[in-house]
Amino acid sequence: MAYKSIVTTVENNICLIKMNRQETRNAISDVKEELIERFREIENDNQVKAVILTGEGKAFSAGGNVKNMKGGRDAIDMRIRMKASQELVQLMLNLEKPIIAAVNGAAAGAGVSLALACDLVIAANSAFFIQSFIKIGALPDLGIIHFLTQLVGPHRAKELMLLGEKITSEQALQLGLINEVVSDGALLDRSYAVAAKLAEGPGLAIGLTKKLVHRSANINLDEILELEAFGQGLCFQSEDLIEGVDAFLEKRSPQFNGR
Repeated sequence: MAYKSIVTTVENNICLIKMNRQETRNAISDVKEELIERFREIENDNQVKAVILTGEGKAFSAGGNVKNMKGGRDAIDMRIRMKASQELVQLMLNLEKPIIAAVNGAAAGAGVSLALACDLVIAANSAFFIQSFIKIGALPDLGIIHFLTQLVGPHRAKELMLLGEKITSEQALQLGLINEVVSDGALLDRSYAVAAKLAEGPGLAIGLTKKLVHRSANINLDEILELEAFGQGLCFQSEDLIEGVDAFLEKRSPQFNGR
């Protein structure tokens, strides 16, 4: 398949996937279909033993494209859209091959979900992470409520999601969100070095280990994904989301009213 929104290469049993929609900072809505297709291919490709996921440009992924959210959205339509995006996360979690997130820049909103759906996360020193959903009146989605709570506990998870403050890659490392921080110029070299070690390992054992870890840690993930799909549909009908999106696009502080 010829891809337009991602760039992908395979070398030494390692598949590199670069999200390449720099004009939208690699918004998930712009890359998800091709990512889903590529991960499906990788699932059945015996030549691929490990995957590196990164972004072109200054962002890993900005999450949702806020311009597409203007005016809200019908709850049923939003649930359908959410289920399509959730398919990507579930494919990544279920893939019995290790995925390394090489976070090259901003990881915002569902972009953080995408990174945490990977098995290892290596971040550039200049990268940062932000749970930006609250700034537009939306519900954190793509499993991030589950991922964050599992990784840092409920109180710290709520702090990150309810305040929506940016954290550096070093802070993310200290919190246990990521595995390693490297210099910007060393990000891909280090990611390839780790991927090479994984690619050289026992694929069956690695795949089964990954599967069992996810099964033990994500026992209620399906329930959370279903709840977030319904909840996000409600958020997209709210006055707060409409105001949040308008304020974001107009570069002003939003005035939320709780409805």
